[in-house]
Amino acid sequence: MFTDSHCHLSFPPLSEQLPAIRAAMQAAQVGRALCICTTMEEFPAVHALALRYDNFWCSVGVHPDNEGVAEPTVQELVERAALPRVVAIGETGLDYYGMEDRKGGRSIADLEWQRERFRTHIRAARAAARPLVIHTRSASADTLAILREEGEDGGSASAGGVFHCFTETAAVARAALDLGYYISFSGIITFKNAQDLRDIAAFVPLERMLIETDSPYLAPVPYRGKTNTPAYVPEVARQIAAVRGLAVEAVAEATERNFERLFPQVVAA
Repeated sequence: MFTDSHCHLSFPPLSEQLPAIRAAMQAAQVGRALCICTTMEEFPAVHALALRYDNFWCSVGVHPDNEGVAEPTVQELVERAALPRVVAIGETGLDYYGMEDRKGGRSIADLEWQRERFRTHIRAARAAARPLVIHTRSASADTLAILREEGEDGGSASAGGVFHCFTETAAVARAALDLGYYISFSGIITFKNAQDLRDIAAFVPLERMLIETDSPYLAPVPYRGKTNTPAYVPEVARQIAAVRGLAVEAVAEATERNFERLFPQVVAA
């Protein structure tokens, strides 16, 4: 069975099509999905999905790119992380992409609020003993630096976690692995211009790898242009299998096992 380690089923149009999505997942042998939270306001809806369906789990956190939303405290994140079926903190991290166009010409120095929010999530993850789901875009140096400054060194006191929808360089992948983090690949790995990413998937140890859709975004080939769903995560596994010379079943089994190792509450449930 395949596991989608990162999806947004609370987002429209997926939230309006759950019966069909779940049927498609079953047909595609996708057995589990982690529903990701992006704002504190969204958390009740995300959590409700995890409570309603026995093969869904969820996270709690505020996406680094969201402004004008409730700013979480460590205590608020820890309290929600203790609720049933909440297995991760995030998604969190840093996003410096498109500074001129998307952020009104502000400088990286102006995004201190992102860095402070990231630190809050790291501290909450350590306090709650939950792994981090990390989003980093055009900000890998600061992402890695803040993790190190906050004590994320792969030791027993680290929260650990996953760099989701990985699109960074091989050097960043090695640094994340050195800190004890997993690397998750999305449908981007199937795109024609993603050879560098396929090369990274060839060297990341299979036991440190996850697969995801990030749906409703980033539908893999051959579904590009369509709304992405967890039913498409096998395409990610097939691409990884191809670049590593493995059977797709081996990738499915390994990434499912890794998901259970990173999020042990899914086994205990």
